[in-house]
Amino acid sequence: MTYLAPRQGLFAIILLVSFCLQTLLLVISTDQQLSNTRAQKGEQMVAQLIDEARLSLENKDRVSLSVIANRYTSEQDVTRILIKDNNGDILVPVGNAPMQQGDTISQIATKGDAVIGSVALTLKNISKGEIIAMQWPFVIGSMLLHLLLWLIYSYIARPTREQINAISRDVQDLHREQYTPRDQRGYDRELERRQSMSATDSEKEAGQDDGSVNDGHALLDGKSNSQEAINAAYNKPPNTRKLDIHSAVNQYVRTQQNPDTTLDGSTNDSANGATDDTDAANNMTDRDVTVHTTHKAEDNSQHANNHASRLSATRAFDSVSVQIVFHDEFSMLERLAPSQRLPYLALCTQLLNQAVTELLKQPLLLGVSALNEPHFDESGAYVMLKAENSHAKVALAGVMLAKLYLMLNKIIHDKHIELSRFALPAKAGVSDNAQVDAMTHLLDSVGKKEQMLILLPNGGLKQISHHVQVQSIMRPTTVYERECAVFDGGNDAMIQRLADVRNAVLMIDDTEE
Repeated sequence: MTYLAPRQGLFAIILLVSFCLQTLLLVISTDQQLSNTRAQKGEQMVAQLIDEARLSLENKDRVSLSVIANRYTSEQDVTRILIKDNNGDILVPVGNAPMQQGDTISQIATKGDAVIGSVALTLKNISKGEIIAMQWPFVIGSMLLHLLLWLIYSYIARPTREQINAISRDVQDLHREQYTPRDQRGYDRELERRQSMSATDSEKEAGQDDGSVNDGHALLDGKSNSQEAINAAYNKPPNTRKLDIHSAVNQYVRTQQNPDTTLDGSTNDSANGATDDTDAANNMTDRDVTVHTTHKAEDNSQHANNHASRLSATRAFDSVSVQIVFHDEFSMLERLAPSQRLPYLALCTQLLNQAVTELLKQPLLLGVSALNEPHFDESGAYVMLKAENSHAKVALAGVMLAKLYLMLNKIIHDKHIELSRFALPAKAGVSDNAQVDAMTHLLDSVGKKEQMLILLPNGGLKQISHHVQVQSIMRPTTVYERECAVFDGGNDAMIQRLADVRNAVLMIDDTEE
């Protein structure tokens, strides 16, 4: 697709103004030049007329003066001649256009020391149209030159492919910065849709349970399959898990008000549900009913305990999860050709692995180890750090690793953009294992470019409080957003340590290349 030159109409207006100014200057300069020439010519004519008419003027011979004056009015520039005597009376008024305006040149006629009269000669003004008519070759040539300049600009000022790509990247960055926060109404509609899907699945499972009342073994098999489905849902990768936000908020409020009552209520609800299932399954054997009731009560109690432990700010932890995702709002990575995408992901993976290796060599992070070898794909990368003893600062290690990779990715991103190559900014999240799903959701909903989100219990926040500064998310809408903190900076010692590790990683990378 061929694009027009930028602001082509504005450039045409500029050229039109330039042409008008050039023509105006031409008219002014020509008029001034002609005025000077006519003034000199008029003075010579007046002096010559006085010399010729001195004798007739002295004798006040009107006929002779008329003959002499008519000879001068035949000149094209002369419009009127007035000859007066020494008393100021008009002797001869000559001219066929007395109403025409022009420059008048007057001179007194003398004979010796005596004044015998005066002569006034009027030269007509030259109109601007006559000047343009006289200079028509220059005017037409200037107009053609300006038109040629406009055509040349329209051709050579068209944006190149590199400029179009750069503008596209700038527009995408601006769009991401302005429209990353999602519309709350759309967010609520998405939650309602997920809740309706969950309710539909529950009704289907209830229908399957009613249909299998007459067979105790089939019921147990169905419950086992349901439990496997639940376990599979909780064991999905972080980017495919779904959170029931409203249920989590209600459970959190109950837990904060009276944790013991909440757990007792959950147990009672489980017992009531088990009693209803026992009445419905009147064809079962006593052994099948007992097994079914016990199994369901354990599942409900375990589900309530999981929610309470995940939302508790005093929960214990000994490992931290660092999630690094690309800020790719328009899914550019998926549209990239494999020949370009795979080397880019391999570079990111190499940088992250070297960052983990170099960072864990720091004496400050003694006792922290990595449980997995991270690997980048379209959804990002995932690093698990574990504390080998109670003194290991695993939360600080997670925050430092996330910040270190953001620093590395910033350098790689700027270098790739400078070389007109593909690159994406990144964002990171640090959480304990109980909040992996919540952090994935937060990175997708409120995470911004080059930003780090922190979702840790009180113990983890205490570990990092002496090294980094954090701030809360403005206008939170969920309990997870209220508990989440945003990295706002670190002290000089930590930043210098991260800079040294960053330089070590880049030096290793350059050596290997």
